[in-house]
Amino acid sequence: MGPAGDTARPGRFFGVYLLYCLNPRHRGRVYVGFTVNPARRVQQHNGGRKKGGAWRTSGRGPWEMVLLVHGFPSAVAALRFEWAWQHPHASRRLTHVGPRLRSEAAFAFHLRVLAHMLRAPPWARLPLTVRWPRADFRRELCPPPPPHMPLAFGPPPARASARGSRSGPSADAAAACALCARSFQEEEGPLCCPHPGCCLRAHMICLAEEFLREEPEELLPLEGQCPGCKNSVLWGDLIWLCQVGPEEEEEDLELEEEHWTDMLET
Repeated sequence: MGPAGDTARPGRFFGVYLLYCLNPRHRGRVYVGFTVNPARRVQQHNGGRKKGGAWRTSGRGPWEMVLLVHGFPSAVAALRFEWAWQHPHASRRLTHVGPRLRSEAAFAFHLRVLAHMLRAPPWARLPLTVRWPRADFRRELCPPPPPHMPLAFGPPPARASARGSRSGPSADAAAACALCARSFQEEEGPLCCPHPGCCLRAHMICLAEEFLREEPEELLPLEGQCPGCKNSVLWGDLIWLCQVGPEEEEEDLELEEEHWTDMLET
């Protein structure tokens, strides 16, 4: 199994959250959004449109972030998840989920949709964490998340720096894939094992084939045993570590869903 839900992980943070309105005039309203910085995003929502919040939440606060799903390998993956959660009736992945019932609160309906999303492809194979920042809002999801998706509580842990966190291989070893022995091309970055002390570097296709030996019918690995250190590794962690980039780029990723709704089809 991969890192625990409260373990600091290298790489960018991509999450999809559920806000709950505490304003007595609008209590019970919910909002689904995407974020790379949960604490800052809540402040923006509660600060209104002028502070970067969404127009759907402006002037209706205070809002509380009560649920956060994170661990997506990219911003696009998180944004597709956000869109499907917002529009389950339009997602071809969620045709089996019934519409909201007359007596069903918005919060309960969004939890029901989420429970089915976490069991539906392609999300069921991602290394996601289901986090309850406020434990008093926790509800049991039905069906429950897959076994590899941990439950966590409280704010997400601080991100670990990927630079200097692992002892790197020699220049000669880094130039070739550990599985096929072919060199890496300039445009392709190798996948590196996230476990401390492991120097494995491999082509994405080579490692995917290695992980899928027991599941040849699948296209996307879920997890596998590192050929180098023999520890279990989640595929999403490998992709996440490969895509580590400058923290300054986070500012450009804090996007509202209105800019993406027409671009992302699920």
